[in-house]
Amino acid sequence: MNGDVRIRLARPADLAGFLALAAQVEHWFGPMVGDPGFHAAVTRHIGRSAALVADSPGTPLLGGLLFGGAAPTYRVHWLVVDASARGGGVGRALLADALDRYVDGPGSVEVVTFGADHPGATASGARVFYERLGFEPAEPAEPGPEGGSRQVYRLRR
Repeated sequence: MNGDVRIRLARPADLAGFLALAAQVEHWFGPMVGDPGFHAAVTRHIGRSAALVADSPGTPLLGGLLFGGAAPTYRVHWLVVDASARGGGVGRALLADALDRYVDGPGSVEVVTFGADHPGATASGARVFYERLGFEPAEPAEPGPEGGSRQVYRLRR
C-alpha cells in the first residue's frame, strides 16, 4: 500500500466518495447510488463514527467501510475498494483499522459476501480476500438485492 494512504473516520463530506465507490460495484450488489436507504445507512454510520475511509492527498476515496455490532458479534456491513487500488492493501488496512478500533474482547466478526456461484465471487476477489485474513466460510445468507447468492464469512477473535 502506498505510504500516502491513510485510514480515517469518515465525515459527512465523504458521502459523495461512498457513492462513487458504490457505483463501481452496483453490478454485483444491486442499486445503491440512487437508493435513499443506502444514503441513510452511510449517514448513520458516519454519525456513529462507525464508517472508515482510505484516502490519499489529491485523490478520490480509495476505499470505504461501514462497521457495526457489539461484543460478542461484530459485522462488516460494507467494504469496497476503488478499482484502481484493489490488490494494493487498502482493504486489508481498512479492515485492520476497524478491528483495532471497534472490536473489544473475544468474539466474532461476520461479513456477508458473495456465494461461491456468484459471478462477483471470483471477479471481485472478495472471498479470497476474506479467507486470506482468516475469515472462514459459514452458513448461506439471504440472496442479494440483485438475486445473487450470498454467504456469511466469520472471523473468530
